[in-house]
Amino acid sequence: MQSMTLTAALFLLPAAASAEHLLGGRDIDAGAALYAEHCASCHGAELEGQPDWQSPGPDGVLPAPPHDVTGHTWHHDSQLLLDYVRLGGAAALEARGVSGFESGMPGLGDQLSESDILDILGFIRSTWPEHAKRVQQERTHGASD
Repeated sequence: MQSMTLTAALFLLPAAASAEHLLGGRDIDAGAALYAEHCASCHGAELEGQPDWQSPGPDGVLPAPPHDVTGHTWHHDSQLLLDYVRLGGAAALEARGVSGFESGMPGLGDQLSESDILDILGFIRSTWPEHAKRVQQERTHGASD
């Protein structure tokens, strides 16, 4: 139930707004290399995530989700994704008012620059089909006219 509550809470939170997509124009090749080095060990070399990622483990922590279209990464605004990687899952959600969420996602802001993180996220986004990119764009910037 914790994941359903978290998902509902994340959809209710306001998305960041800016003139152009935060993940647009990123260095996809650099992002792919950084993903392989810093993310693939948990989220999978093919962005497939860990098995049974929607069910908490014995420690109550959810396994690493997939970042391909079968997961929920594309359901979140770009600022949340940036904060999640930079600060770690629990801290990023705490900053948005969701307290007490146990996350296995460590903060990588001491290892990666903001530009590196955006390149990783740009790489991940580049693998999604157009409908997922459109939804994620709307979550980040609102529906376009």
